[in-house]
Amino acid sequence: MAVRIGELLLKEKRISSDQLQDALTYQRQHGGKLGANLVKLGFVRDEEITELLSRQYGVPSIALHQFDIDAAVLKLVPAGTARKYQIVPLSRAGATLTIAMVDPTNVFAMDDIKFMTGYNVEPVVASEAAVLEAIERYYGAAAPAALRGQVIPVASESALEVATKALADMPTVDSADVEVLEDLEEISVEALARQGEEAPVIKLVNVILMSAISKGASDIHVEPYEKEYRVRYRVDGILYTVMTPSLRMRDAITSRIKIMAKLDIAEKRLPQDGRIKIRFADNGLTKDIDFRVSCLPTLFGEKIVMRLLDKAKLMLDMTKLGFEADSLRKLEVQIQKPWGMVLVTGPTGSGKTNTLYSSISRINTPETNIMTAEDPVEFNLQGVNQVQVRESIGLNFAAALRSFLRQDPNIILVGEIRDFETAEIAVKAALTGHLVLSTLHTNDAPSTVNRLMNMGIEPFLVASSLNLICAQRLVRRVCGHCRVPDAVPPPALEQIGFSADDARAMTVFKGSGCDKCNHTGYKGRVGLYEVMEITDELRELVLVGASALELRRKAIEEGMVTLRGSGLQKIKAGVTSIEEVLRETVR
Repeated sequence: MAVRIGELLLKEKRISSDQLQDALTYQRQHGGKLGANLVKLGFVRDEEITELLSRQYGVPSIALHQFDIDAAVLKLVPAGTARKYQIVPLSRAGATLTIAMVDPTNVFAMDDIKFMTGYNVEPVVASEAAVLEAIERYYGAAAPAALRGQVIPVASESALEVATKALADMPTVDSADVEVLEDLEEISVEALARQGEEAPVIKLVNVILMSAISKGASDIHVEPYEKEYRVRYRVDGILYTVMTPSLRMRDAITSRIKIMAKLDIAEKRLPQDGRIKIRFADNGLTKDIDFRVSCLPTLFGEKIVMRLLDKAKLMLDMTKLGFEADSLRKLEVQIQKPWGMVLVTGPTGSGKTNTLYSSISRINTPETNIMTAEDPVEFNLQGVNQVQVRESIGLNFAAALRSFLRQDPNIILVGEIRDFETAEIAVKAALTGHLVLSTLHTNDAPSTVNRLMNMGIEPFLVASSLNLICAQRLVRRVCGHCRVPDAVPPPALEQIGFSADDARAMTVFKGSGCDKCNHTGYKGRVGLYEVMEITDELRELVLVGASALELRRKAIEEGMVTLRGSGLQKIKAGVTSIEEVLRETVR
């Protein structure tokens, strides 16, 4: 706009070419806008620039000093926004807010104010000097007028004395004049829906979703705080901040996501869960991706987490998950058995669902009846009867399991064993001719046995039903494009578990960082697995109530590779780094 205003003034012969050059030179030395500098140098009056802009853009001009602005209108636009965009709100009529602007072409300013206030914005043009003077006049002092010029004692008097004096100076107020308002938030469903359907918000939310897909994120976190609003992606298990939208866009973004997930936009006090399904073109091919949406009320608004469910990235080939050869052989043998229980354990986000789906995929044949109870159903598997658990209507894991036993199943998958009732039915199903697959939240394979017994399952039932326990973690892979040797001294390698011979002979790798891995040094993830097959010797120990430590010692004697051992093998193969293995495992 700076050069354009100079050209317009020159064209209308309001200034000479020499004056324009002088103003441009002054601008390079002192900064500021060209129009303001022309006024400062006395080449043109403010009113002339305002009149010119009004004609040029078809926007009415205004003499701000003649206006007395209502305090209620001023409250609609914070002082920071007024200074940032050099605007002053003038009046509100119905759903339209009129604002005075120095630059009536600034669409970003108008969009921001539209989001913030929920009103349509009508601009009028005013001179820069008049706008700055009005901002100082109406927004200048942060303190209330009653306190201007007063000196508030801090050190000389106690807080109680200061408060007492202040109360004594205050006018007497009749209690009948004071009304206590309930702290209730007024929610306008129409306003929320309108904000959520604004074109810029739709574009922004689409960018957030598509960018997460392109970056290979597994989760999107949209988080409101007191003075910040941020968007983070979880990529390869680590959260990265990717965007900090204006705090004023919080309600609009939240409403848009909730509209897409078919959630109640007026309900801000209770958690809600939903699902978004989007279809887009990827290299000429149509692709569908699901987002599992969770809204949680927090102190400063609703935090939204979206889990990306991309079926194309579901790894159903067990040989590519990261199992050591012997561990994979043990798992494949046990899931081929006609009955018994196979448990996969680990924290949330450790890939348990992927392992279970891969196992089901391996044994899914036309001759088998596979039933699953999941919360939620993450991916649809062909030929598998999947049931979504709904606690609110009484359809929990235990209720689903009971129904499954009347459905003539061969294989049953229970999303998670959470309580005694579910564990008891699962164990009995495993003992009566069904193969049961499930998950549990434990730190390693041996402690899973004790967890079942702590739930109330008798030792003889645990010993009889269990076939195999697989504990797992996910670690990041070293990027194959920027992988370089890492100079780690042999004593340090011995300290984390390598033998002296291995420590001297091996080469450790790390990622130096490149465009392919967003300069993190890591690209993709691989599993660490601790597979404990329940042998006859281990069954004997379970029957006599052996501790997890004793079970662990015996399993290692029988050849079990621990989580740390699995990690060491992957360090040795150059698949991951020492830092990743130390982060996820213990010796």
